[in-house]
Amino acid sequence: MINIKTVEIPKSPGIYKFLNLKKEIIYVGKSKNLSKRVRTYFSKKIQNRKIQNMIREVTDIKFVISDNEHDALLLENSLIKKNKPKYNILLRDDKTYPWICIKNERFPRIFLTRKISQDGSEYFGPYTNVKLINKLLSVIKTLYPIRTENYNFSDKKINDKKNKIYLKSHCKNGMTLILGFRDYPIKNEESYITEEEYMKNINYARNILNGKFDIIKKRLKEEMSIRSMNLEFEESQTIKEKIQLLENYKSKSIIVNNQKNDLDVFGIVDDDKNYYINYMKIANGTIVSSDTFKLRKKIKDKSELRQIIFNIRSKYDSHKNDIISNIRLDKVLSNGISSHVPRLGEKKKLIDMSIKNTLFFKKNLYNEKKERKSKRLTILIELKNKLNLKNIPFHIECYDISNIQGSNTVASLVTFQDGYPNKKEYRKFKIRDLKKPDDFESMKQVIGRRYKRVIDENLDLPDLIIVDGGKGQLSSACEALKELDLYNKINIIGLAKKLEEVYFPNDSMPVLLSKKSYYLKLLQQIRNEAHRFAINYHKNLRSKNFLISSIESIKGIGEKTRLKLINKFGSLNKLKGVDKKDIVDIIGEKKTDDIIAFLKNKN
Repeated sequence: MINIKTVEIPKSPGIYKFLNLKKEIIYVGKSKNLSKRVRTYFSKKIQNRKIQNMIREVTDIKFVISDNEHDALLLENSLIKKNKPKYNILLRDDKTYPWICIKNERFPRIFLTRKISQDGSEYFGPYTNVKLINKLLSVIKTLYPIRTENYNFSDKKINDKKNKIYLKSHCKNGMTLILGFRDYPIKNEESYITEEEYMKNINYARNILNGKFDIIKKRLKEEMSIRSMNLEFEESQTIKEKIQLLENYKSKSIIVNNQKNDLDVFGIVDDDKNYYINYMKIANGTIVSSDTFKLRKKIKDKSELRQIIFNIRSKYDSHKNDIISNIRLDKVLSNGISSHVPRLGEKKKLIDMSIKNTLFFKKNLYNEKKERKSKRLTILIELKNKLNLKNIPFHIECYDISNIQGSNTVASLVTFQDGYPNKKEYRKFKIRDLKKPDDFESMKQVIGRRYKRVIDENLDLPDLIIVDGGKGQLSSACEALKELDLYNKINIIGLAKKLEEVYFPNDSMPVLLSKKSYYLKLLQQIRNEAHRFAINYHKNLRSKNFLISSIESIKGIGEKTRLKLINKFGSLNKLKGVDKKDIVDIIGEKKTDDIIAFLKNKN
């Protein structure tokens, strides 16, 4: 479970994504104040068990900052559809947002609803403004006659496709009023709408709901022009208001806008060492993916961006040929991909939003690093005081001996600087000239070899040496330091694994540190890292020795001979059942006799 106190949360509108240990999105939410909303989930007052279970799974939180709550809602809806987070299905807010539904039926109705049924109907939304929906529905029903009820027929009769039915209608002043259903049209008596004509109207309405207004606007403008020419100014003004309403609906949000079509958005900020990049994938005018990355500069050249952008686009399976960014990428991108830096309009708003997310991400990383350093310094100071060290242990070196079943005895050295691993200073040692495994002598040898070299090369001495083991290992290490005249110049302790006891030189009784203390956890982390490094080295040596065939110990037999035999017979074990002549044909008679004699002696 994440510690919410360590998370920097923006106070602006946007969406938040809860991630689990596998980096899967388990919940997406939105708020006009992200900080207030997210912190409520971690309040002790939360009684909802589903929320409690969800919070236990959260190991990371990511944010996408938006300009307003409406944009946040639309982006939230887009991400929920794409990722289907499990807790968005399990958790239901009391507040439900309205949708526009095109009902799955003959002569489909179009209406506002707050419930989504899995009956094949189409849903558009959600919306934050009910007035906007009502105006939009009014425009659709004004432009295209859409039925609102069953009128004089039952559901059964309407949806029975064997029945050929029509809608009665009445037109006046450019408005069409639906009067009901008929089994057959009566010519010259009234207007009527066939099912084919009605479905065309539904398709026009669907285009409006999807943001495809150009055809409708063109038609309205032509009608407005005709009305003006006929001096029908009131009707012309009414049509103008409808066009304006469509424009307002279309540009309501920068999150869903058909003008942006399909494109990739890259908000890029850099410093001397790193790139900070926010990526947004736009599909059909909707943000379907958004993520922010920190990438270390390797060659400090903008051409490096080509590979970075390629990798990000590959990760999100983007094949779009249109990219917008806050910096020029013309010379960076591959042929066939266009890029530009928008200065005005909706695309500029997208870039501004992307940069806002990039800068927050960068600031958050800086604050996290600063906080980690501050916390580690506090732990190191506590460790100095608890162990009564001469200095704060900024530079710690830890040693571990590894041998399994008495073979390939090795040692490891891991270095921690300012409380963090410094892997460039890790070292591995093969133990020399010992006839049998001896952890004490091995420790003495490694400490002696290491610090003799430190003295010879005038390297910095550590503030603290840790040896993995108890009194015996510590005493052996101290003997080596005494021989180098370093015993009183370096702090040294032993950390025994069984009870996590800390041993000091010249003190027969160990000290037990608090199991809950952060300084003990740091010592354990360092000791475990030394153990891991030694074990891996030992495994690698055993694997290497295993690969080197035992027959290579025979004089005159080398790797080439071994490979010839393996290529011919599959493995060296199969040599025992092979006819001598077959082997002679491969490597010659002398080598064959030597190998056969060796295998007999081995048996």
